[in-house]
Amino acid sequence: MPIRIPDKLPAAGVLSEENIFVMTETRAVHQDIRPLRVLLLNLMPKKIETEIQLMRMLSNSPLQVNVDLLRIDNRESKNTPITHLETFYQDFAQVKQNKYDGLIITGAPLGLVQFDDVVYWDTLVEIIEWSRHHVTSTLFLCWAAQAALKVFYGLEKQTRDAKLSGVYEHRRLVALDPLVRGFDDRFLAPHSRYASFEGNFIRANTDLQIFAESDEAGVYLAVSPDCRQVYVTGHPEYDADTLHNEYQRDVGLGLAPAMPVNYYPNNDASQTPHSSWRSHGHLLFANWLNYYVYQLTPFDLGTLS
Repeated sequence: MPIRIPDKLPAAGVLSEENIFVMTETRAVHQDIRPLRVLLLNLMPKKIETEIQLMRMLSNSPLQVNVDLLRIDNRESKNTPITHLETFYQDFAQVKQNKYDGLIITGAPLGLVQFDDVVYWDTLVEIIEWSRHHVTSTLFLCWAAQAALKVFYGLEKQTRDAKLSGVYEHRRLVALDPLVRGFDDRFLAPHSRYASFEGNFIRANTDLQIFAESDEAGVYLAVSPDCRQVYVTGHPEYDADTLHNEYQRDVGLGLAPAMPVNYYPNNDASQTPHSSWRSHGHLLFANWLNYYVYQLTPFDLGTLS
């Protein structure tokens, strides 16, 4: 089954060219089924790029998914046309009375900014708190995972001395939970962050169960006991060239970044990188939608508590 998105959203054309089944709103109104409702809070600067990446992940499922796009505030964006934001995005005030089967909160380039200095921190806290009773399961990606640890567990920001950037090997620690069903015992996933998610720190200060971990990158996947909060510290949604673009951006800014680890062929930044994490990325999102959202959500969202 398809994901349902607005007719003219750029992602619709891109995904259709990739032979991904996308149902526009015009066609979807004639479907007599109960689709899943997923809210995407997009904190990334290049919102169109992130929309495409995440909707590609959500499309790999037999379930029909209706996606609503949410922005954190009305500040002007340097990387996304205002017409795009005004056409496709809603403010929190417009959705806060709704209930959703799933919520995804993206990462944000705020790794070195203290939470209290983030201009929209209070609004983000309100949304995360709101998700407790208005969303069946929430997926926190990268920086959003660190923000959620602050909101739910009172944990202060944990920051690495140097940025973690590259593709790292992870160990699956749990064999039977459906969220990691089909995962290899060891798998690759990309990271791009200053946040630190050390396993011993997470185990000592939370009740989260860690499903996957890396010697170099720390915790990759952790889940709350009731499955309503899922923490993904990396970027399984990234395209093959996303780390490259970030690296070249930082080089251009004179930041002298370290080359992403285990990413370029022969460790040569002049060569074209390839995705080595795509299959597990799709599997993670499909499992989340099926087992943590569809299998747990009430048919009548009004009864969600």
